[in-house]
Amino acid sequence: MSPLQICLIISTLLFCIGLVSALTRSNAIMVLLGIELMLNAANLNFIAFWRYGPQPEVGTGVIFVLFSIAVAAAEAAVGLALVIAIYRHRKSVRLQDAAQLKG
Repeated sequence: MSPLQICLIISTLLFCIGLVSALTRSNAIMVLLGIELMLNAANLNFIAFWRYGPQPEVGTGVIFVLFSIAVAAAEAAVGLALVIAIYRHRKSVRLQDAAQLKG
């Protein structure tokens, strides 16, 4: 089994764990953690295809990962700000309580 296949299998497992976590949890923080796992799986794919691609010396994979990390940091900041705002009003971080915030 090649190292690229091993990286892809690990990435697939991470993505599946993140997807199951994001779809089955009712806690907003756990859903955000599942989304972060899925983004990290995509980052692992970017790095694996960059490293084992035809021109690994060009840093395109690393640039994609840096942009993805920046997006993940922004997503985490906005997501946690929303969770804190919902907690202040409802005293709960359950997603079912957040659905009742419609005006």
